[in-house]
Amino acid sequence: MSDQRPVILITGCSSGIGAHCAHALHRRGWRVFASARRAADVERLQGDGLETLVLDVADEDGVAAAVATLLEHTGGRLDAVFCNAGYGQPGAVEDLPREALRAQFETNVLGAQAVARHALPVFRRQGHGRVVMHSSLLGFVAMPYRGAYNASKFALEGLTDTLRQELHGSGIHVSLIQTGPVTSRFRANAEAMFRRWIDAETSAHREAYAAYARRLAGSGRTPFSRDPEAVLRRLAHALESPRPKARYHVTVPSHVFKALSRLLPTRLLDRVLMRVTADERR
Repeated sequence: MSDQRPVILITGCSSGIGAHCAHALHRRGWRVFASARRAADVERLQGDGLETLVLDVADEDGVAAAVATLLEHTGGRLDAVFCNAGYGQPGAVEDLPREALRAQFETNVLGAQAVARHALPVFRRQGHGRVVMHSSLLGFVAMPYRGAYNASKFALEGLTDTLRQELHGSGIHVSLIQTGPVTSRFRANAEAMFRRWIDAETSAHREAYAAYARRLAGSGRTPFSRDPEAVLRRLAHALESPRPKARYHVTVPSHVFKALSRLLPTRLLDRVLMRVTADERR
């Protein structure tokens, strides 16, 4: 008897949100293909009972090969993709080397688009499918020292909105999940990228960087932090509801800053966002 479970490909499953959602959807009855860049992470996911793929979303050929491998295992079936892979590149805009900005876009924007693009022919053939993009509150408001990440998420949102319009009436639904602070390895990964690309000692922002580095080295918990389960609830609705939303906000800050972005003039919103950033560095 053929496997009738719906099939989903999830990127960025090495830890945090991706790993949690992969395991939870598996328990909900989905046939989950959990992917990660590193072989060691893939082996660990296999040990947990998941079907897995080695997948670096920044590698176009690798994306195509991974989707082809998945389809070989499922008899050509794929019902959804959750483009979760991503990281944050800290640093003032004037301190970002072109290579750092390019790498940020390769993963957060171009990688997500590649996964969706390779899934869409399958969805069109089936007459249905779900594309869920993992964005951020920094996809609709910008904060200092997060310029590369802000730009990548703003770009992802524009790309996703366009895709949703282009797929109208096709049976393929497209959703964005806009998270605020969620417990994961996001901060640890950002710290590594900061040390790799930013020359803090010679920067005009070195005092701000010193405080920012202390924050990156911290626990990552804030009064409004949520666990990955909060993302899972929105993801499950985006995947399983007959009428999925175009956008899902996760955490109080995501809801609050969406409202403020609509209500406040730009200069006043800037002051609020800069004050939040300053408070974070204390």
